[in-house]
Amino acid sequence: MARIVMKFGGTSMAGTERIRRVARIVQRQQAAGHQVAVVVSAMAGETDRLVTFCREANALYDPAEYDVVVAAGEQITSGLLAMHLQALGCKARSWLGWQLPVHTDTAHAKARIQDIASDALLASMARGEIAVIPGFQGLTDDNRITTLGRGGSDTSAVAVAAAIKADRCDIYTDVDGVYTTDPRIVAKARKLKQVTYEEMLELASVGSKVLQTRSVSLAMKEGVRVQVLSSFIDDDAPPADTIPGTMIVSEDELIGELEGLQMERQLITGIAADKNEAKITLTRVPDRPGVVAMIFGPLAAASINVDMIIQNISKDKGETDVTFTVPRADLARSLAMLEGRKGELGFNRLISDAKVAKISVVGVGMRSHAGVAATMFKALADRGINILAITTSEIKVSVLIDEDETELAVRVLHTAYGLDAVDAA
Repeated sequence: MARIVMKFGGTSMAGTERIRRVARIVQRQQAAGHQVAVVVSAMAGETDRLVTFCREANALYDPAEYDVVVAAGEQITSGLLAMHLQALGCKARSWLGWQLPVHTDTAHAKARIQDIASDALLASMARGEIAVIPGFQGLTDDNRITTLGRGGSDTSAVAVAAAIKADRCDIYTDVDGVYTTDPRIVAKARKLKQVTYEEMLELASVGSKVLQTRSVSLAMKEGVRVQVLSSFIDDDAPPADTIPGTMIVSEDELIGELEGLQMERQLITGIAADKNEAKITLTRVPDRPGVVAMIFGPLAAASINVDMIIQNISKDKGETDVTFTVPRADLARSLAMLEGRKGELGFNRLISDAKVAKISVVGVGMRSHAGVAATMFKALADRGINILAITTSEIKVSVLIDEDETELAVRVLHTAYGLDAVDAA
C-alpha cells in the first residue's frame, strides 16, 4: 500500500463530466489499496473570471480581499469532487486551506507555504477517507485567507505530499508526460520516462509549461517524487503507477537505476523555447564602477527578472553597450524606468526588441561532457540562425534568437543532439 497525493489541474476539473472522470481515476487508486489525498485547481477559466470581478469592484483592490474572492474557485471544485466520490460509494470529504491548516506568510496573492498541519489529515486517510484539498490557498497566523499566486496548486500538492510523507505526488495535466521538446513543434519528440529535479527546474524556468517552477523547487528541497500524467484517459485505463508518464526524481536515484542497467544516460534531456522574452540595449554607457549596479538595482527592486546580460568591451572613449533580457510583459515598465534615469545613467540610446525567443538545451550530462555548446552554435549557424545573446548554467545553455526562427531552431537542435524518436511518424 502506498500513500499518494493526486493533483488535478483546471482543464481536468472543467465541468461535471470531467470531474466525474477524475472521481473514477481517484476511486481506482483507493481500490488498489492506496491511501489517497487529492489536490484540485479551480475549473479552467474560473480564476480569471474571479480576478475580473475584483478589478471591476476596485482597480486598487485590497490583496487580502482579492484572496478571499479568488480562493473560491478551488473551494467549489473540492466540494464537487468530494460529492462525486461519495456518489461512487467512496468515503470522501473536503479540507479547505484553513481547516488543515496550510500556514503561509502574509504576502497576499503570492504567499509562500511555511508548514502544513497533517495530523488530522493523516488520521482521516487512515480511516479510509479520501481527502480532497483545494490547491492555491492557505492561512496566515492572523487567520486571513491567502493564495499562492497563479499556478500555485502544483505547489500545494507537493507541499501536502511532503507534509504527509507521501510515496509520490501524481500531477495530472492535459499532457501525458514530459517530452524532449514540444511535440507540436517536433513530431519526433520523445516522452521521457524519468527527469531529474534539476533538469525539470531548468526546463520549467526556460519555457516548458508542464510544471510550475516553485513546485519543482519544493519537490527537490523536500525529496518528493513527482509523476506527470494525463487525466484525459479512457475510463478503463490502468492505475496511475502503470501508466507511462514521467517520473521526476533525484539525480542519485536516477544514476542508481542506470548503473543497474549498465548504460549511460542521454547527454541532453530536452530542448525548450520561450517567446516571452524581450531584449533591451543601452548604448554608450559610461564604463565606470557602479554603473551596472545603477541599471539593474532598480529593476530588481521592482521585481523585474533580468536574464541574459552582455556587456561589450569598453570603447576608446570609456563607454560600453549593455544588453539584457526581461520578461516581455515587463518590457514597457522596464523602458519607462530606464528612461526616467537616463540623466543618472548617462547612456546615449535605449533600444528594445520584443520579437525574440530564448532557446535552451538542458541536461545533467553537460557536467561530464565537453562540446555541448559548440554543437548548439554550429547547428544554428549551419541553418543561418543568428545568436543575439548567450547564457549558461551547469546543466543548461540558452541562446536568444529572432522569434520567427523559433520552431526551426528547436527542430534543428532536437536532431543535432540525437533526440528524435526513431519510430515517430
